[in-house]
Amino acid sequence: MSEYHLSRIFYNDRREMKKLDALLAQEGIERDANLHYTIGLYDDDYHLAATGSCFANTLRCMAVDSSHQGEGLLNQIVSHLIQYEFEQNITSLFLYTKYDKALFFRDLGFYEIARADGKVVFMENRRNGFSSYLENLKKETAVQLEALSPAGNLPVGAVVMNANPFTLGHLHLLATAAAACSLLHVFVVSEDASLVPFDVRLRLVKEGSSHLKNLVFHQTGSYLISSATFPSYFLKEKDVVIRTHAKLDTAIFGRISQTLGITIRYVGEEPSSQVTGIYNEIMEADLPASGVTCRIIPRKTAGPEIISASTVRERIHSGDTESIRGLVPETTLNYFLSDEAADVVEKIRQSGEVRHY
Repeated sequence: MSEYHLSRIFYNDRREMKKLDALLAQEGIERDANLHYTIGLYDDDYHLAATGSCFANTLRCMAVDSSHQGEGLLNQIVSHLIQYEFEQNITSLFLYTKYDKALFFRDLGFYEIARADGKVVFMENRRNGFSSYLENLKKETAVQLEALSPAGNLPVGAVVMNANPFTLGHLHLLATAAAACSLLHVFVVSEDASLVPFDVRLRLVKEGSSHLKNLVFHQTGSYLISSATFPSYFLKEKDVVIRTHAKLDTAIFGRISQTLGITIRYVGEEPSSQVTGIYNEIMEADLPASGVTCRIIPRKTAGPEIISASTVRERIHSGDTESIRGLVPETTLNYFLSDEAADVVEKIRQSGEVRHY
């Protein structure tokens, strides 16, 4: 049996990246676009025998050369990545794995949260992590209810939004849903992978909808999955990636809805987005199994134009921030015209991609 040594792989090292891509391809994996730390285990001949990576609080792109399997190398990779994350003060860890590999990661101390279609299992390293998140949702609801005026005998609903940034389209969705519900739970995607930071997005959602008196606000944490944290590296077809992501998200939301008594989830129609269209299709089909109806609300328009966060970002990107008036609430407009937003505006203007598809 060979002796192995561990070494970090840097993304500007073309020779080692070529080895990495070859190993991943051999094991049927495509390198994820979202990685920030990658390591390799090398044998005496400096052959790459195993690898693994991190992105934020997720472990990903883990593979062992078929000629070295059965030597406990993946265990070494995972142990090192966990240690590395802990050294960065990241202690709540998540991973996605193929269905047939879930038992291995369970033996390493990971616990299943949800699975989709026999393809992907979503896991975390805390036995009670997800159940604690659900309990916290109930506590947040109880605290916020003290200052709210819930309507009478109407259902409890929910909306999940990124709000990057908060637009009149988002407000229309919230107002429509709030009018039909006794209580509306609003989940704002809390991962900071958007051009507008989470704390700003959450604040603008709250400020822009402050006249609606039956809204309860929550962060999604790492559970309602965003496209940035969901890896596509072991699912080859784009359509399969989107559908599997949507099915995992829907399964997790089913658990949340049962905890909070949610019976309707409102989503915005998205005629120009393949991803959102497939998401809506999956939710319409799968949410009823959890006792939840998916209701798609037609998008609000400004004249002939559909209001979208992508359009707002495009106008800021072009240097015409004033032109977002009429697409966003006054609170969002005031933010982008303020000195506070200078860094965010510059980030949008420097971004190579401001439209999502």
